This record gives sequence, C-alpha cells and structure tokens, in this order.
Amino acid sequence: MKTIWTTISLLLAATAITAIPATGHTADLPAATPYTKAPMVEAWNPWMIRLRVLGVIPENGGTVHQVPGSSLKTSDQVVPELDISYFFTPNLAAELILGVTKHHVTGGGTIAGLDVGKAWLLPPTLTFQYHFTQFGAFKPYIGAGVNYTWFFSQSASGVGVTNSRLKDTAAPVLQFGFDYMIDKHWGWNVDVKKMWMRPDWEGTLASGAAITGQVKLDPWLVGTGITYKF
Repeated sequence: MKTIWTTISLLLAATAITAIPATGHTADLPAATPYTKAPMVEAWNPWMIRLRVLGVIPENGGTVHQVPGSSLKTSDQVVPELDISYFFTPNLAAELILGVTKHHVTGGGTIAGLDVGKAWLLPPTLTFQYHFTQFGAFKPYIGAGVNYTWFFSQSASGVGVTNSRLKDTAAPVLQFGFDYMIDKHWGWNVDVKKMWMRPDWEGTLASGAAITGQVKLDPWLVGTGITYKF
C-alpha cells in the first residue's frame, strides 16, 4: 500500500513540474490581434450615356461654281441625339454621338429664292476628351475629334433644279461642355461642338445644264440633356 501511495505522489509531482513551464510560456504569448473586415470598394464602371436635345446651326455659306455672286443657305434643325462615352481613366474618355437630321438648301446672292433641295444627314462623330475632376459635382471637359457625314434620301425641288446631291464628307471637330452630377449616377449635361464641314454638291437645272458647288455648312452643334453614369 505504501508503494502505491509513493507512486501516486511521484506522478502528481511530475505533472506539477511539467505544467510550470507550459503556463509560463503561454503567459509570454502576445494578445491576439482583433480581426477587422476590409472595407468594400465599389467597382468603377467606365461607361456613360447622354440623351440630349441638339440644335444644329449651319453658317449659311457656299457657292455654285457656274454662277458668279451665288451663295447657298442651309436650314437650322433641332433633333434628339444619343451619345455613348467610355472612360479610359477618370480624366480621359472617348465619346461617340449618334443621330440623324434633315436640312433644306436654298439659294442666296444672285440665285436668291432658288430651291436647291433637301437631304437627310447621318453624322456620327467621335471625340477624345479630357475631363476636369477637381470641381466636385461640376465636371467640365474639352475634346477634339472627327466627323464623317453620310447624306441620304436626297431630293431636288423639281422647280429650277431637277437633281441635287451632296457628297459624303469628313470634318474636324472641337468640343467643350460640362456635366453637373446630381448624384453618382444622374446628372445634367451642356455640350457645344464646332465642325468644319464643307461637302461638295452637284445638281442639274431644269434646262438640263449640269452645275456644281460647295455647301459651307460649318455647323455649331449645341445640346443639353440628361447624363447617366453607370
């Protein structure tokens, strides 16, 4: 019996001795760092669209080559217009505008009153822009690019001119405008573009004589409307 108690005492003593360094080692460990969840970063979407009311205001210039002192006038027009923008960075973007417009060409100068004809225009325009981002909700921009205009559904008046055709043409473009953002998605846009567009023109008079000329459109495009940033 004495031997059993001696064995138990030795085991208890060994257990106590073993526990001493383990307890000391645990006390030396640094406190666990509290876990903090990383803040969620919203993905940046590079796409923007605008729906505008656009005023197309030509400069009313041009000439018929065979008629000294002649000039040509082109009617103004107001049309809806859609543009799509892609931002490469918060400052650099490309914009494509889409729309169609119809214009009426008449004579001026020595051919005043001559009804030359009508034509529809499809004038897609691509500009590259720099957007200023340091003014808060007010975001002005400037841009430059190129336009290419297709003329279609052309018709002559039939009185004085029996055939009328404007030739497709390219034109350089300058642009300036601004978006005023109401929130992170919706805003209001004002945009002004200047094009230097001077398509060649050819027609036929009622007498059968062929005539040629150039229409100096050089239009201002002044638009305003709604911006949506994805």
